[in-house]
Amino acid sequence: MNHKLPLLLLAGLATSTVADAQLSLTKTSRKVRIEVINPSQEARADEPVWVAFPEGKYRSATVMDGKREIASQVDDLNENGLPEELAFVVDLKPGEKKTLTLLFSEAEAPADRYPARVHAQMFFRDKAAGTITPTDTAASPTGDLYNSLHHHGPAFESELMAYRLYFDRKQTVDLYGKYHKGLELAESLWYPTDEQLARGFGDDILRVSGSVGIGTLKGWNGSKAIHIDPVANREARILAKGPVRTVVDMNVTGWQYGGDTVDVKSRFTLYAGQRECEVLQLFPTAAGKNQTYVTGVQKIADSRHISDGRGMTAVWGTDWPVNDTVKYAKQTVGLAVEIPQQYLAGEVEDKVNYLYLIKPDANGEIRYRMTVCAEKEDFGVKTADDFFRYVEEWKEKKPVTVRLK
Repeated sequence: MNHKLPLLLLAGLATSTVADAQLSLTKTSRKVRIEVINPSQEARADEPVWVAFPEGKYRSATVMDGKREIASQVDDLNENGLPEELAFVVDLKPGEKKTLTLLFSEAEAPADRYPARVHAQMFFRDKAAGTITPTDTAASPTGDLYNSLHHHGPAFESELMAYRLYFDRKQTVDLYGKYHKGLELAESLWYPTDEQLARGFGDDILRVSGSVGIGTLKGWNGSKAIHIDPVANREARILAKGPVRTVVDMNVTGWQYGGDTVDVKSRFTLYAGQRECEVLQLFPTAAGKNQTYVTGVQKIADSRHISDGRGMTAVWGTDWPVNDTVKYAKQTVGLAVEIPQQYLAGEVEDKVNYLYLIKPDANGEIRYRMTVCAEKEDFGVKTADDFFRYVEEWKEKKPVTVRLK
């Protein structure tokens, strides 16, 4: 889970003048020390951390673990031209307390400063010309650019898993699984060629149809999940694309739901080295805060399902991932969603989904996590029992503690 140091505390720390050798800068920087604590007696690899960026003149940052520099990124998530968050991943030994130094600088850092460990993409498609054009934003008052965007919406990946979001009334989260760890979407564009498949590329692993897929927000009509439609506008935005995390928004205004007009921002965050995706559903108006929604996992044809009744639901199953059953084989996949109990309003299911009823908190937020395992991975689990064991451990995993040093 992400962790944020209070902005006022961070902004109020004493500063010192240091030479920022990593950026070869002559301008002064501000040095802050934080302590990151592993609460468990198990090693943590690529543990996500983010802290609020200090307001003012600073534009970049360097994270140091002793004399070793840790790859990080600075993100402007509200698109006001100023950085709001510094994000990175860190390795921790069992029970370890690690002191890190954050160097905030007035100078801009190059975009290719660190090797990319994540990737995000979206393309407009010109079907007649047979071309695609990259973009970080797309919007439509009809709410449907499904056929105008390559792979039907934004896609993003870590070395372990790839996700895409459908740009239509479904807004469904779909999945691309991998045989081997690594980034593939920049080359495969979600649809690997025969040559790429022969080289061991992954591909689509789930046929979502009209379901929630995994972790998709839906409305609830009392008997089944319903899509986010009609709307006044639907928008996709890639806010961060690496090197250590991707942040992608699907924004809706004017959704006619439950007798109200609802606005909702759906934010998906994926970190390097992680298969888990963090989800924020934000409802900025009173109308949205007063409604009840659903999310969960889809049912799979040949499957097993577990639920703890307290926000976790998971399924492991096998089915065709696409309609082409000649070229493509069946895929076995595990899906799980974990929702904190403060958002829960009940557990339900319909013909195609295992679901929880969810309501926003006083801030208009619903936060939850989703995770995926593909049986074909050479780095993951292979059976339903192993997947459900992993999910039980995952749902109990305590976040690292981050505090000022």
